[in-house]
Amino acid sequence: MNTINQFFPILAAAALAAAQAASVPAPRPNVILIMADDLGYETVGANGGTSYRTPNLDRLAAEGVRFTHAYAQPLCTPTRVQLMTGAYNVRNYITFGRMDPKLTTFGNLFRRAGYAACIAGKWQLGRDVNLPRKFGFDEFCLWQHTRRPPRYANPGLEINGVAKDFTHGEYGPDLINAYALDFIRRHRDRPFFLYYPMVLTHAPYQPTPDSPDWDPSARGERVHRNPKHFADMVAYMDKLIGKMTAQLEKLGLRERTLIIFLGDNGTGRGVRSRMGDRVVVGGKGTTTDAGMHVPLIVSWPGGIARGRVCEDLVDTTDILPTICDAAGIRIPNSMIVDGRSFLPQAQGRPGRPRQWVYCWYSPRGEPLKEFAFDARWKLYRDGRFFDLRRDIEERQPLSPDRLSGEAAAAARRLKAALDQFRNARPPELPQPPPPNSKATKRRGRPQAKGSRPATRLRTPAHQPSRLSRPAKGAKIDRLFSL
Repeated sequence: MNTINQFFPILAAAALAAAQAASVPAPRPNVILIMADDLGYETVGANGGTSYRTPNLDRLAAEGVRFTHAYAQPLCTPTRVQLMTGAYNVRNYITFGRMDPKLTTFGNLFRRAGYAACIAGKWQLGRDVNLPRKFGFDEFCLWQHTRRPPRYANPGLEINGVAKDFTHGEYGPDLINAYALDFIRRHRDRPFFLYYPMVLTHAPYQPTPDSPDWDPSARGERVHRNPKHFADMVAYMDKLIGKMTAQLEKLGLRERTLIIFLGDNGTGRGVRSRMGDRVVVGGKGTTTDAGMHVPLIVSWPGGIARGRVCEDLVDTTDILPTICDAAGIRIPNSMIVDGRSFLPQAQGRPGRPRQWVYCWYSPRGEPLKEFAFDARWKLYRDGRFFDLRRDIEERQPLSPDRLSGEAAAAARRLKAALDQFRNARPPELPQPPPPNSKATKRRGRPQAKGSRPATRLRTPAHQPSRLSRPAKGAKIDRLFSL
């Protein structure tokens, strides 16, 4: 009996300890969002690309989840605005190289939730020196913030608002990567959010330090340019990602760090890459698959499935709700977010897959391109309709009068998607010309600090908005009304 009586306190203590352990919330994950510049879906080995060496990305894909139908905007600034706010460009895009300082970004949300927040890489969102802090980043190491110096050999950067030029053979991507790794090291004991918009692999295609013709004395972005260097730049980008995962492993952080990797738009125009026997020509800046289809890899050893491939549609508005979901951060009701979390799919659960992707595209005030698409079908606001399975380059629009069956149902579904955004553009924002307008395209450079937006074309106040009026859509509208 004495033995039993002595054992009861031990059992009680063990039960108490178990209860206390269960009541302690799991530590919040670190989040690292990596975005490569001008890197299409076809460039990554795990996706079937055969032209370039990407062993570190391939490893992330093998240890995590690879998404096969992820889409960005066709150009960098539109994607960055969409990514950081979780909202489609129709709601908040101003012009190329700028983002409205009043917007709330994922940086703001993570910092408010107690995360240390850092951005390291390409900025191109406005020249106000305080903008990164306004958008929620405690620390920043940026290229193209208040100026545009070289980004590769002997670059110019701005580190926490202080401009610094490097002239002793340094390589810009190395410097930015080193800053990011130091941020991870310094904040290893608390949750951190690192947004890493890489400067690689954007043109000019110049040698990297691993290239046989690397020149540490090179100055500027007009020297040593050659398309052959694109392959070197892809390999170097992958190498830097390997350094980051090695740092996490060294510090014991890998299990509780969510890494998301994606491209900001398609590969640079004209770059020819292979996927086995298939040749894919880079289409950056175009609204075809080659301009918008990007790699998306998610890796979190302690929190998601391993070695999965997901065919669900994803676009860049989905990134913000996904990382907030992973971190347990509530998005304010006042914040309009068009994206939806794909964390459930990454964890092997059904989730709520989107049925279509929407795009509003007028980066510098050009005539508007507005469309919606799914994995097979694509509908433009002006009525053009494509079967992407048979016509990935969109050369042969289908006649609205001849649609039937699956095609007709898809067209109606995509038109309903477009109609959700018919009046979504705030009237105070620049209104681009409607599709097929003969208005002159504005292709100016990003505006200087304090200047007015380059896009000033507006719909007259006394006329109904023409923004969403289809130019060629009368026939297809009749079909949809059936």
